[in-house]
Amino acid sequence: MSDETPICSAKGCRADAVWVLAWNNPKIHTPERRKTWLACEEHREHLSQFLGVRGFLKDVVLLKEWESWDSPSRDS
Repeated sequence: MSDETPICSAKGCRADAVWVLAWNNPKIHTPERRKTWLACEEHREHLSQFLGVRGFLKDVVLLKEWESWDSPSRDS
């Protein structure tokens, strides 16, 4: 991550991100691949539901924990 504070991925939101929503689209991504959206407290549930109903959501992790993990298959 850069030195800038990551912001929420919700449309129009400029709040600091607290959560990482790891997901993939099984029609186009290999099972181990993870794309990420960032979420503030307010939008975590909404974004999780959006990905969940499509069967894309794989994990929801605190941003500080995600940053401490080292995995080459993760990208945004």
